[in-house]
Amino acid sequence: MYNPKEARFTTFKVKEATTLMEFIMKSLNGISRSKAKATLSGGGVRVNHKNITQFDYPLQPGMVVEISKRKNTTKLESKFIKLVYEDRFLCVIEKNIGILSMATDHHMFCVKTILDDYFRKSRQNCTAHVVHRLDRDTSGLLVYAKTIEAEQILENNWRDIVTDRRYVALASGKMEQDSGTVSSWLKDNKAYFTYSSPVDNGGKFAITHFRTLRKNDNYSLVELKLETGRKNQIRVHLQDLHHPVCGDIKYGNGDDPCGRLCLHAFRLDFYHPITNEHMHFETAMPKAFMKVFKEKQDKD
Repeated sequence: MYNPKEARFTTFKVKEATTLMEFIMKSLNGISRSKAKATLSGGGVRVNHKNITQFDYPLQPGMVVEISKRKNTTKLESKFIKLVYEDRFLCVIEKNIGILSMATDHHMFCVKTILDDYFRKSRQNCTAHVVHRLDRDTSGLLVYAKTIEAEQILENNWRDIVTDRRYVALASGKMEQDSGTVSSWLKDNKAYFTYSSPVDNGGKFAITHFRTLRKNDNYSLVELKLETGRKNQIRVHLQDLHHPVCGDIKYGNGDDPCGRLCLHAFRLDFYHPITNEHMHFETAMPKAFMKVFKEKQDKD
């Protein structure tokens, strides 16, 4: 991100009324809207010597706009996470397996500690705020807030803000149905094992929609869309269908062709908590999930 204290700026004078976004794009020889947004959100624009990040900030003739020449040289490098998107208010990352979304104590290594280290090295005055989670052995997309305001809006309005959240799973056995919905009440026992019940057991009601993408005699590739976001929801609901997630040592049947929990959060759509822009993110399907279908074809 830009550091206004150290950046060099190009100075422009406003000649006609417009918005800051349009002025930046025109002044920088028609750069893309996404690049103009990145410059704004990164703190690389000043109006009358005041840092401004509002893309529709109104400009009047005579105002002075300064645009940073300096580019961010700090990259997030980690085998555990990949930075997919970042602005001043939030970031979206793709998490690998084997790391927690957040620490369970103050000394545990997790995604948040990696992000906080990156923010510090890139001289951003912020920390990562957790607004939702993935299990340690589930991979995929996560959004982290960078401000208290963004965190509170995301947490308090999560169901309204998130418009689409999907997973892909490699399930054991050949799915009988091409699509359908699983609903049940989920409740943990004292050993933190989640039980599913078709009738109210005092737990939380959960709904999972599924669609079979591919299958052979031994495995099924299943897309899952959450209507609710309960703990272990997908893993328990696929167990209810008698096709548990491969590699699931807690709710599975011992079927482990990939040496990992075969669950990946591949899509995340939401309204930006500050700008209200609709955001869409999608990642590639893990190659290991497809290998079992290729191996079957090779044998045939």
